[in-house]
Amino acid sequence: MSDGARDGVGEAISVDAVLSALPNPVLVVGPDGRLRDVNPAAEQFFHAGRGHLVGQALEGLIPYGSPVLPLLDQAVGAAMTVSEHEVDLGTPRTGTRPANVSIAPIPETPGAAVIVLQETSIANRMDRQLSHRGGARVVNGMAAVLAHEIKNPLSGIRGAAQLLESAVPADDQVLTRLICDETDRVCALVDRMESFADKPVARTPINIHEALERVRRIAESGFAERIEIVERYDPSLPMVYGDFDQLVQIFLNLVKNAAEAIAKSGGRIVISTAFRHGVRLAVAGNQARHRLPLEVTVQDNGAGVPEDLQAHLFDPFVTTKRIGTGLGLALVAKLIDDHGGTIACESEPGNTVFRVLLPIDEPEDAA
Repeated sequence: MSDGARDGVGEAISVDAVLSALPNPVLVVGPDGRLRDVNPAAEQFFHAGRGHLVGQALEGLIPYGSPVLPLLDQAVGAAMTVSEHEVDLGTPRTGTRPANVSIAPIPETPGAAVIVLQETSIANRMDRQLSHRGGARVVNGMAAVLAHEIKNPLSGIRGAAQLLESAVPADDQVLTRLICDETDRVCALVDRMESFADKPVARTPINIHEALERVRRIAESGFAERIEIVERYDPSLPMVYGDFDQLVQIFLNLVKNAAEAIAKSGGRIVISTAFRHGVRLAVAGNQARHRLPLEVTVQDNGAGVPEDLQAHLFDPFVTTKRIGTGLGLALVAKLIDDHGGTIACESEPGNTVFRVLLPIDEPEDAA
Protein backbone atom coordinates (compact mmCIF):
# COMPACT_ATOMS: atom_id res chain seq x y z
CA MET A 1 0.00 0.00 0.00
CA SER A 2 1.29 3.44 -0.84
CA ASP A 3 1.56 6.19 1.71
CA GLY A 4 -0.92 8.35 -0.15
CA ALA A 5 -2.46 9.53 -3.39
CA ARG A 6 -2.62 12.94 -5.03
CA ASP A 7 -5.76 14.81 -5.87
CA GLY A 8 -6.41 17.04 -8.85
CA VAL A 9 -4.36 19.94 -7.46
CA GLY A 10 -1.40 17.80 -6.47
CA GLU A 11 -1.99 17.68 -2.70
CA ALA A 12 -1.20 14.29 -1.14
CA ILE A 13 -4.07 12.41 0.54
CA SER A 14 -2.92 9.93 3.17
CA VAL A 15 -4.21 6.39 3.42
CA ASP A 16 -5.10 7.04 7.08
CA ALA A 17 -7.35 9.91 6.01
CA VAL A 18 -9.11 7.67 3.49
CA LEU A 19 -9.63 4.89 6.06
CA SER A 20 -10.96 7.34 8.62
CA ALA A 21 -13.48 8.71 6.13
CA LEU A 22 -14.94 5.29 5.27
CA PRO A 23 -18.31 4.66 6.98
CA ASN A 24 -17.82 0.87 6.99
CA PRO A 25 -15.57 -0.92 9.52
CA VAL A 26 -12.15 -1.81 8.03
CA LEU A 27 -9.63 -4.20 9.65
CA VAL A 28 -6.06 -4.73 8.44
CA VAL A 29 -4.84 -8.22 9.43
CA GLY A 30 -1.16 -9.18 9.36
CA PRO A 31 0.30 -12.57 8.31
CA ASP A 32 0.26 -13.63 11.99
CA GLY A 33 -3.51 -13.17 12.21
CA ARG A 34 -3.30 -10.09 14.41
CA LEU A 35 -4.80 -6.70 13.69
CA ARG A 36 -2.34 -4.18 12.29
CA ASP A 37 -4.77 -1.28 11.90
CA VAL A 38 -8.46 -0.36 12.19
CA ASN A 39 -10.51 2.68 11.19
CA PRO A 40 -12.89 4.68 13.47
CA ALA A 41 -15.92 2.81 12.12
CA ALA A 42 -14.35 -0.47 13.29
CA GLU A 43 -13.80 1.03 16.75
CA GLN A 44 -17.50 1.87 16.85
CA PHE A 45 -18.53 -1.58 15.63
CA PHE A 46 -16.49 -3.47 18.24
CA HIS A 47 -17.03 -0.91 21.02
CA ALA A 48 -13.28 -0.66 21.61
CA GLY A 49 -10.53 1.85 20.88
CA ARG A 50 -7.73 1.44 18.37
CA GLY A 51 -5.16 0.95 21.13
CA HIS A 52 -7.09 -2.06 22.41
CA LEU A 53 -7.80 -3.59 19.00
CA VAL A 54 -4.40 -3.27 17.28
CA GLY A 55 -2.24 -6.26 18.15
CA GLN A 56 -5.20 -8.41 19.13
CA ALA A 57 -5.68 -11.77 17.42
CA LEU A 58 -8.62 -11.76 15.03
CA GLU A 59 -9.91 -15.06 16.40
CA GLY A 60 -10.25 -13.45 19.83
CA LEU A 61 -12.41 -10.65 18.43
CA ILE A 62 -15.04 -12.64 16.56
CA PRO A 63 -17.50 -15.28 17.82
CA TYR A 64 -16.33 -18.88 18.18
CA GLY A 65 -16.92 -20.85 14.99
CA SER A 66 -17.36 -17.73 12.86
CA PRO A 67 -16.82 -18.26 9.09
CA VAL A 68 -14.55 -15.18 9.01
CA LEU A 69 -11.37 -17.19 9.73
CA PRO A 70 -11.97 -19.75 6.94
CA LEU A 71 -12.79 -16.86 4.61
CA LEU A 72 -9.51 -15.19 5.54
CA ASP A 73 -7.59 -18.40 4.79
CA GLN A 74 -9.39 -18.72 1.46
CA ALA A 75 -8.68 -15.13 0.44
CA VAL A 76 -4.99 -15.35 1.34
CA GLY A 77 -4.49 -18.84 -0.10
CA ALA A 78 -6.21 -18.14 -3.41
CA ALA A 79 -4.98 -14.53 -3.65
CA MET A 80 -8.48 -13.34 -4.41
CA THR A 81 -11.28 -11.33 -2.81
CA VAL A 82 -13.99 -13.39 -1.10
CA SER A 83 -17.30 -12.33 0.46
CA GLU A 84 -19.95 -13.78 2.75
CA HIS A 85 -23.39 -12.32 3.51
CA GLU A 86 -25.25 -12.13 6.83
CA VAL A 87 -22.39 -13.26 9.08
CA ASP A 88 -23.22 -12.89 12.79
CA LEU A 89 -20.38 -11.00 14.50
CA GLY A 90 -22.28 -10.41 17.72
CA THR A 91 -21.19 -11.22 21.26
CA PRO A 92 -23.16 -11.68 24.49
CA ARG A 93 -22.46 -8.02 25.25
CA THR A 94 -23.42 -6.51 21.88
CA GLY A 95 -26.18 -8.94 20.87
CA THR A 96 -26.77 -10.14 17.32
CA ARG A 97 -24.69 -8.16 14.80
CA PRO A 98 -25.27 -9.44 11.24
CA ALA A 99 -22.85 -8.08 8.65
CA ASN A 100 -21.67 -8.69 5.10
CA VAL A 101 -17.96 -9.54 5.11
CA SER A 102 -15.48 -8.93 2.26
CA ILE A 103 -11.82 -9.96 2.55
CA ALA A 104 -9.09 -8.95 0.09
CA PRO A 105 -5.42 -10.02 0.26
CA ILE A 106 -2.65 -7.39 0.28
CA PRO A 107 -0.25 -8.33 -2.55
CA GLU A 108 2.67 -6.33 -1.10
CA THR A 109 2.52 -8.31 2.16
CA PRO A 110 1.97 -12.06 1.68
CA GLY A 111 -0.45 -13.46 4.24
CA ALA A 112 -1.94 -10.06 5.10
CA ALA A 113 -5.46 -8.97 4.19
CA VAL A 114 -8.06 -6.22 4.52
CA ILE A 115 -11.47 -7.06 5.99
CA VAL A 116 -14.42 -4.77 5.23
CA LEU A 117 -17.70 -5.14 7.13
CA GLN A 118 -21.13 -3.83 6.20
CA GLU A 119 -23.59 -4.09 9.08
CA THR A 120 -26.85 -5.26 7.53
CA SER A 121 -29.07 -4.53 10.53
CA ILE A 122 -28.79 -0.76 9.89
CA ALA A 123 -29.96 -1.13 6.29
CA ASN A 124 -32.77 -3.47 7.31
CA ARG A 125 -34.00 -1.16 10.05
CA MET A 126 -34.12 1.77 7.61
CA ASP A 127 -36.19 -0.32 5.20
CA ARG A 128 -38.62 -1.09 8.03
CA GLN A 129 -39.24 2.60 8.69
CA LEU A 130 -41.61 2.77 5.72
CA SER A 131 -43.77 -0.02 7.15
CA HIS A 132 -43.72 1.59 10.63
CA ARG A 133 -44.85 4.90 9.15
CA GLY A 134 -47.55 3.22 7.08
CA GLY A 135 -48.84 1.30 10.09
CA ALA A 136 -49.07 4.49 12.14
CA ARG A 137 -51.09 6.16 9.40
CA VAL A 138 -53.49 3.21 9.31
CA VAL A 139 -54.06 3.54 13.07
CA ASN A 140 -54.56 7.28 12.69
CA GLY A 141 -57.23 6.73 10.05
CA MET A 142 -58.93 4.05 12.13
CA ALA A 143 -58.98 6.37 15.17
CA ALA A 144 -60.76 9.06 13.16
CA VAL A 145 -63.43 6.58 12.05
CA LEU A 146 -63.81 5.03 15.51
CA ALA A 147 -64.13 8.43 17.18
CA HIS A 148 -67.13 9.21 14.97
CA GLU A 149 -68.76 5.80 14.55
CA ILE A 150 -68.09 4.28 17.99
CA LYS A 151 -66.92 6.80 20.57
CA ASN A 152 -69.87 9.17 20.16
CA PRO A 153 -72.55 6.41 20.43
CA LEU A 154 -70.71 4.99 23.43
CA SER A 155 -71.22 8.26 25.26
CA GLY A 156 -74.98 7.82 24.83
CA ILE A 157 -74.80 4.20 26.03
CA ARG A 158 -72.86 5.24 29.12
CA GLY A 159 -75.35 8.01 29.90
CA ALA A 160 -78.27 5.59 29.60
CA ALA A 161 -76.50 3.10 31.90
CA GLN A 162 -76.01 5.80 34.53
CA LEU A 163 -79.72 6.67 34.43
CA LEU A 164 -80.67 3.00 34.77
CA GLU A 165 -78.31 2.54 37.71
CA SER A 166 -80.54 4.63 39.99
CA ALA A 167 -83.70 2.80 38.91
CA VAL A 168 -82.64 -0.87 39.14
CA PRO A 169 -82.29 -3.03 42.27
CA ALA A 170 -78.91 -3.03 44.02
CA ASP A 171 -78.15 -6.55 42.77
CA ASP A 172 -78.43 -5.36 39.16
CA GLN A 173 -76.36 -2.22 39.60
CA VAL A 174 -73.21 -4.27 39.10
CA LEU A 175 -74.36 -4.79 35.50
CA THR A 176 -74.89 -1.09 34.84
CA ARG A 177 -71.46 -0.40 36.36
CA LEU A 178 -69.99 -3.05 34.04
CA ILE A 179 -71.52 -1.23 31.05
CA CYS A 180 -69.96 2.07 32.18
CA ASP A 181 -66.54 0.48 32.80
CA GLU A 182 -66.45 -1.23 29.40
CA THR A 183 -67.50 1.91 27.52
CA ASP A 184 -64.75 3.80 29.36
CA ARG A 185 -62.23 1.13 28.35
CA VAL A 186 -63.17 1.34 24.66
CA CYS A 187 -63.07 5.16 24.75
CA ALA A 188 -59.59 5.00 26.33
CA LEU A 189 -58.42 2.70 23.52
CA VAL A 190 -59.68 5.16 20.89
CA ASP A 191 -57.95 8.00 22.75
CA ARG A 192 -54.66 6.06 22.60
CA MET A 193 -55.11 5.49 18.90
CA GLU A 194 -55.69 9.22 18.39
CA SER A 195 -52.18 9.85 19.73
CA PHE A 196 -50.94 8.55 16.34
CA ALA A 197 -52.24 11.68 14.64
CA ASP A 198 -49.66 13.52 12.55
CA LYS A 199 -48.61 16.56 14.57
CA PRO A 200 -45.56 18.81 14.11
CA VAL A 201 -42.72 18.10 16.53
CA ALA A 202 -41.26 21.19 18.21
CA ARG A 203 -37.62 20.08 18.20
CA THR A 204 -34.79 21.81 20.03
CA PRO A 205 -31.24 20.76 21.00
CA ILE A 206 -31.51 18.40 24.00
CA ASN A 207 -29.04 16.54 26.18
CA ILE A 208 -30.20 12.95 25.70
CA HIS A 209 -28.78 11.97 29.09
CA GLU A 210 -31.15 14.37 30.85
CA ALA A 211 -34.11 12.62 29.23
CA LEU A 212 -32.70 9.19 30.11
CA GLU A 213 -32.07 10.28 33.70
CA ARG A 214 -35.74 11.30 33.96
CA VAL A 215 -36.71 7.87 32.65
CA ARG A 216 -34.45 6.09 35.16
CA ARG A 217 -35.88 8.02 38.12
CA ILE A 218 -39.46 7.25 37.08
CA ALA A 219 -38.64 3.58 36.56
CA GLU A 220 -36.78 3.11 39.84
CA SER A 221 -39.56 4.77 41.83
CA GLY A 222 -42.27 2.62 40.26
CA PHE A 223 -42.44 -0.36 37.93
CA ALA A 224 -38.68 -1.18 38.07
CA GLU A 225 -38.00 -0.57 41.76
CA ARG A 226 -36.67 -4.14 42.24
CA ILE A 227 -34.71 -4.29 38.98
CA GLU A 228 -31.07 -3.31 38.54
CA ILE A 229 -30.70 -0.47 36.04
CA VAL A 230 -27.17 0.02 34.64
CA GLU A 231 -26.15 3.17 32.76
CA ARG A 232 -23.33 3.13 30.18
CA TYR A 233 -23.23 6.65 28.83
CA ASP A 234 -20.81 8.41 26.51
CA PRO A 235 -20.49 11.84 28.17
CA SER A 236 -18.99 13.41 25.04
CA LEU A 237 -22.16 13.05 22.94
CA PRO A 238 -23.49 16.20 21.23
CA MET A 239 -27.04 17.42 21.64
CA VAL A 240 -29.88 15.46 20.02
CA TYR A 241 -32.41 17.43 17.97
CA GLY A 242 -35.82 16.52 19.38
CA ASP A 243 -38.75 17.03 21.73
CA PHE A 244 -37.86 16.38 25.39
CA ASP A 245 -41.27 15.05 26.49
CA GLN A 246 -41.57 12.73 23.51
CA LEU A 247 -38.04 11.39 24.03
CA VAL A 248 -38.94 10.63 27.66
CA GLN A 249 -42.11 8.89 26.45
CA ILE A 250 -40.12 6.81 23.93
CA PHE A 251 -37.53 5.49 26.36
CA LEU A 252 -39.92 5.17 29.29
CA ASN A 253 -42.00 2.85 27.12
CA LEU A 254 -38.93 0.80 26.14
CA VAL A 255 -37.69 0.53 29.74
CA LYS A 256 -41.19 -0.41 30.95
CA ASN A 257 -41.41 -3.15 28.31
CA ALA A 258 -38.01 -4.42 29.41
CA ALA A 259 -39.09 -4.45 33.06
CA GLU A 260 -42.23 -6.41 32.21
CA ALA A 261 -40.23 -8.96 30.19
CA ILE A 262 -37.66 -9.94 32.81
CA ALA A 263 -37.92 -12.17 35.86
CA LYS A 264 -38.83 -10.72 39.22
CA SER A 265 -35.41 -11.70 40.65
CA GLY A 266 -32.09 -11.12 38.92
CA GLY A 267 -33.59 -8.65 36.47
CA ARG A 268 -31.21 -6.25 34.78
CA ILE A 269 -31.73 -3.39 32.33
CA VAL A 270 -28.78 -1.68 30.63
CA ILE A 271 -29.25 1.77 29.06
CA SER A 272 -26.34 2.77 26.81
CA THR A 273 -25.45 5.70 24.57
CA ALA A 274 -22.80 5.86 21.86
CA PHE A 275 -21.75 7.79 18.76
CA ARG A 276 -22.03 6.05 15.38
CA HIS A 277 -20.34 7.39 12.24
CA GLY A 278 -21.68 7.57 8.71
CA VAL A 279 -25.42 6.95 9.13
CA ARG A 280 -27.93 9.18 7.30
CA LEU A 281 -31.64 8.81 6.63
CA ALA A 282 -33.82 10.61 4.11
CA VAL A 283 -36.88 12.44 5.41
CA ALA A 284 -40.16 11.41 3.83
CA GLY A 285 -41.68 13.87 1.39
CA ASN A 286 -38.60 15.95 0.60
CA GLN A 287 -34.92 15.74 -0.22
CA ALA A 288 -33.68 16.56 3.27
CA ARG A 289 -31.67 14.03 5.22
CA HIS A 290 -30.69 13.53 8.84
CA ARG A 291 -27.37 12.47 10.26
CA LEU A 292 -28.13 9.66 12.73
CA PRO A 293 -24.96 9.10 14.73
CA LEU A 294 -26.49 9.16 18.21
CA GLU A 295 -27.34 5.64 19.38
CA VAL A 296 -29.35 4.72 22.48
CA THR A 297 -29.86 1.07 23.43
CA VAL A 298 -32.14 -0.49 26.03
CA GLN A 299 -31.04 -4.05 26.85
CA ASP A 300 -32.65 -6.57 29.20
CA ASN A 301 -32.06 -10.16 30.28
CA GLY A 302 -35.67 -11.29 29.94
CA ALA A 303 -37.16 -14.21 28.07
CA GLY A 304 -36.86 -12.45 24.70
CA VAL A 305 -39.28 -11.77 21.85
CA PRO A 306 -40.65 -14.82 19.97
CA GLU A 307 -38.89 -15.14 16.64
CA ASP A 308 -42.12 -15.14 14.64
CA LEU A 309 -43.07 -11.72 16.10
CA GLN A 310 -39.74 -9.92 15.74
CA ALA A 311 -40.34 -8.75 12.17
CA HIS A 312 -43.75 -7.31 13.14
CA LEU A 313 -42.96 -6.03 16.64
CA PHE A 314 -43.56 -2.37 15.75
CA ASP A 315 -46.76 -2.98 13.81
CA PRO A 316 -50.03 -1.83 15.42
CA PHE A 317 -51.94 -4.44 17.49
CA VAL A 318 -48.96 -6.81 17.72
CA THR A 319 -48.07 -7.67 21.31
CA THR A 320 -46.24 -10.33 23.35
CA LYS A 321 -48.35 -9.63 26.45
CA ARG A 322 -51.40 -11.61 27.47
CA ILE A 323 -53.17 -8.32 28.27
CA GLY A 324 -52.17 -5.49 25.95
CA THR A 325 -53.37 -3.39 23.04
CA GLY A 326 -50.26 -3.73 20.89
CA LEU A 327 -50.04 0.04 20.43
CA GLY A 328 -47.10 0.87 22.73
CA LEU A 329 -44.21 -0.07 20.44
CA ALA A 330 -46.11 1.13 17.38
CA LEU A 331 -46.37 4.56 19.01
CA VAL A 332 -42.66 4.44 19.93
CA ALA A 333 -41.76 3.71 16.30
CA LYS A 334 -44.04 6.53 15.14
CA LEU A 335 -42.49 9.08 17.53
CA ILE A 336 -38.98 8.04 16.54
CA ASP A 337 -39.93 8.33 12.88
CA ASP A 338 -41.29 11.84 13.60
CA HIS A 339 -37.81 12.68 14.93
CA GLY A 340 -36.19 11.39 11.75
CA GLY A 341 -34.69 8.39 13.56
CA THR A 342 -34.83 4.59 13.40
CA ILE A 343 -35.48 1.76 15.85
CA ALA A 344 -34.71 -1.95 15.65
CA CYS A 345 -34.97 -4.93 17.99
CA GLU A 346 -32.49 -7.79 18.31
CA SER A 347 -33.72 -10.55 20.61
CA GLU A 348 -32.85 -13.99 21.87
CA PRO A 349 -33.60 -15.68 25.21
CA GLY A 350 -31.75 -13.79 27.93
CA ASN A 351 -30.75 -10.85 25.75
CA THR A 352 -33.07 -8.36 24.06
CA VAL A 353 -31.75 -5.06 22.70
CA PHE A 354 -33.81 -2.16 21.37
CA ARG A 355 -31.46 0.05 19.33
CA VAL A 356 -32.48 3.64 18.53
CA LEU A 357 -30.61 5.99 16.18
CA LEU A 358 -31.41 9.71 16.48
CA PRO A 359 -30.31 12.89 14.67
CA ILE A 360 -27.99 15.37 16.39
CA ASP A 361 -29.00 18.36 14.30
CA GLU A 362 -31.63 19.69 11.92
CA PRO A 363 -32.04 17.94 8.56
CA GLU A 364 -29.71 19.22 5.90
CA ASP A 365 -30.51 19.47 2.20
CA ALA A 366 -29.16 16.70 0.10
CA ALA A 367 -26.32 17.67 -2.12
